[in-house]
Amino acid sequence: MVTRRVFIASTLLSMLAAGSALAQDAVKIGLILPMTGPFASTGRQVEAGVRAYMALHGDTVAGKKIELVLRDDAGTADQTRRIAQELVVNEGVSMLTGFGLTPLAMSVAPVLNQAKVPAIITSATTSAIMKQSDYFVRTSMGGPQSAVPVATWAVENGLKRVVTLVTDYGPGHDIEKGFTDQFKKEGGEIVEAVRVPLQNPDFAPFLQRVRDAKPDAVFVFVPSGVGSLFMKQFTDRGLKEAGIKLIATGDVTDDDLLNGIGDPAMGVVTGHFYSANHDSPENKAFVEQVRKANNNMRPNFMSVGGYDAMHLAYAALEKTGGDTDGTKLVEAMKGMEWMSPRGPIAIDPATRDIVQDIYIREVKKVDGELYNVELKTYEKIRDPNAN
Repeated sequence: MVTRRVFIASTLLSMLAAGSALAQDAVKIGLILPMTGPFASTGRQVEAGVRAYMALHGDTVAGKKIELVLRDDAGTADQTRRIAQELVVNEGVSMLTGFGLTPLAMSVAPVLNQAKVPAIITSATTSAIMKQSDYFVRTSMGGPQSAVPVATWAVENGLKRVVTLVTDYGPGHDIEKGFTDQFKKEGGEIVEAVRVPLQNPDFAPFLQRVRDAKPDAVFVFVPSGVGSLFMKQFTDRGLKEAGIKLIATGDVTDDDLLNGIGDPAMGVVTGHFYSANHDSPENKAFVEQVRKANNNMRPNFMSVGGYDAMHLAYAALEKTGGDTDGTKLVEAMKGMEWMSPRGPIAIDPATRDIVQDIYIREVKKVDGELYNVELKTYEKIRDPNAN
């Protein structure tokens, strides 16, 4: 009887030890996204990119099995912070990723600083985010990155008098400043600076101001998802017929929405870091995987941000030999370089922000569909606000 009890006890201890070993061999990555609410398209695209990376590269790295823990914050900062705390404390995640909007990323900084857990930003773009925690690393962009090359291109192409029109919140302010500073440096003139409310935007009265100013062009930034509404009102107000060129960041001609915008988008010139039309083997494999797994959905820049976040997480774990210490992981991420579906990218070791090529693109029809077709490349662009 004693022997039997000893055997049972030793068996249970062995099972517990095996379970503990399995737990140690798994690395949990928390993915916090707005899967419901007004920004659900961002969550859908980022998740598609994350899962595309895992489908193409497997779910094991450095001898560790990767477990993805997805949580919906509905685009609310209070929920984002609470979910981050729960994932760190209760789920034991080694890394966080996601953050569809600037306020959502900002909200988790205290959690990261206390827990010393890395957070890879797939979407939010405001420059100031990175200074809130040494544990933030970014695979989306710093907002002004896309604006600066557009300013240079505009002057090079004879657009000397421009009105800026941006959404009135953090990323809009960053992008407005990035464009304006570079445009003036190149010898251009800002005729007027227009800011549109973030909530329930009606662009019509602001576009009338643009038309009345009679600039060569209007430079525009609106959040991803709002481009179709802007393009409709731009067309309805007759700005194109008035000879006013539309130049913008890539959010306006979002790949996810471009075919729905239709012909009004034809000829619009934008600057951005990703187009589904980018010609490379890495992008071809990425687009095929996202389409196959998501009912033929076309990936956009949010999706590639998710894809590259997973690459960065895998590469960091490989470099640390599977060690999940947060400080070691962040150190491993600094200075990393790789070929993304968007092109060559790197993580600046000083700022933990992304360095990437920005493409000037024009909306054209390709095989019956609208695409952002790349015209020119500005290489290795940094966020001018990063220091």
